[in-house]
Amino acid sequence: MPELTESELRQFIGTTAYHRHWLGAFVLTDGVQYLAEKGQAHWLIDAIASYQPDARVKDDPMLKDFQLWELTVDNNSAVLKLSRDTDNVVLTQEIEYTDFPLPYIKLYLNEKVLMLPSEY
Repeated sequence: MPELTESELRQFIGTTAYHRHWLGAFVLTDGVQYLAEKGQAHWLIDAIASYQPDARVKDDPMLKDFQLWELTVDNNSAVLKLSRDTDNVVLTQEIEYTDFPLPYIKLYLNEKVLMLPSEY
């Protein structure tokens, strides 16, 4: 099981480099790259990228510049949620099994840059 703590992620306050996602949908900050590697969460980044061409996302003018992504984990299952803003949910995906090491993570996709809230 991957090991990652919230305090490790809070150390990221900006980025020194951008890491292009293999699908080309966006770039990742250093913090999100660390999350993907240390938390073995490339699947989470891929899931977010896979929704970018979805009509509910690409045709929504409010989601062009900013997206709020939240993953909530409970008993090795999870729910991934995209919102325009707090409590304005666009879509949810139930994930039957995950070994993601944190009970909750929030990510911002701001102008094609996926980042941790501390990097915003």
